[in-house]
Amino acid sequence: MSTVNLVVNGKSVSADVQPRTHLADFLRDTQNLTGTHIGCEHGVCGACTILVDGVPTRSCITFAVACQQAEVTTIEGLDDDEIARELRAAFSAEHGLQCGYCTPGMIVSARDVVLRLDAPSEHDIRVAMSGNLCRCTGYVGITRAIQRVVEARRARGIAAIPNGHRTALGPSGSGHADAVAAGATARAAAPATLAAANKPAAAASAAPRKDANWKPQTNFTQSFTVSHPVDVVWDFFGNIPEVASCLPGASLAGDPVDGHVEGQIKVKVGPISAEFQGVADVARDEASRTGTIDGAGKDKRSNSATRGLIGYAVKPGDNPGQTRVDVNIGFTLTGMLAQFSRSGLVEDVAGRLIGAFVQNLEAKLSHQASGGTGAAPVVTELDAGSLVFSVIISRFKMLWAKITGRRT
Repeated sequence: MSTVNLVVNGKSVSADVQPRTHLADFLRDTQNLTGTHIGCEHGVCGACTILVDGVPTRSCITFAVACQQAEVTTIEGLDDDEIARELRAAFSAEHGLQCGYCTPGMIVSARDVVLRLDAPSEHDIRVAMSGNLCRCTGYVGITRAIQRVVEARRARGIAAIPNGHRTALGPSGSGHADAVAAGATARAAAPATLAAANKPAAAASAAPRKDANWKPQTNFTQSFTVSHPVDVVWDFFGNIPEVASCLPGASLAGDPVDGHVEGQIKVKVGPISAEFQGVADVARDEASRTGTIDGAGKDKRSNSATRGLIGYAVKPGDNPGQTRVDVNIGFTLTGMLAQFSRSGLVEDVAGRLIGAFVQNLEAKLSHQASGGTGAAPVVTELDAGSLVFSVIISRFKMLWAKITGRRT
């Protein structure tokens, strides 16, 4: 048994529990707080959502002992909360509930949306609430209820709070009481720091923090050859803005500083448009003519995040005046766009994207070599949806050829 000490709905509680006891079971069984409902017990349906240190948390997959000294707020603790009270009235007026089983978790998550988002569209609300499932309503009334509360509060001059007062990354209820207290003190004493951290222009704020122990989910290699000398290609790769301009959809937020760069890349996959904002660290070894690009980014609209490590080596090609570039790519993709992260499909699509990069690289190097003025003509945007479709068609042809024994 382990002793867990929490502040639940403003009251200090302590109990001996098994280390495997989930927070939802602890609240229901030892505190009689049965407003926290348990549905899937896999962190998928959202019925068990509560607040831990002010952050919406799946209590069915959170161990109680992992939240030592954390502040826990259940639906019962939101009885006198202004936003929750307005949401309850709006859910009733907009018919945002039927059986009511999912409603406690819905209210907790909706409160976070109202608190953080300034003027969310219906799509924004549906994405933000996608972790809370309802088998009854069809979500129309839920979405309208949340929009209703947001609009009413903004009309009264109550502004959104970017990030909802969150000053640190990491799992909610991290078990560090001193850190929680320090965070609360920092919020009260340094509002200017919070405002600076939440400036929309800061591309890095949209990117996940890079983990030193991160390992890619998928790895693959690509190679390409350009018809220019090794020295010319290697020098070009040292110009980060020029390299970025060769990648369709990429742009920088400012000049690189000591190999650190911030920027964005736009990707279109059929009807889905994503804009990953993030950061990257670029390193080069002059002696071996190798380099690495270690980056991370996040797309707010789809709530997708990516982390990637690209290693490249520049070496002489098979023919005089040619350069071969070997590229190794490792990446992890999470969120809505993760459905496109199957390694074979991504490798094929990456090959086509690299083809566009090489085309732009050749155009720029040839433009420079000829002493041309102005900008070299380059491919500025690619629709990955059409690429995916072409990949599927080519794979179908290969499969058909394998079945029939015919060449495509």
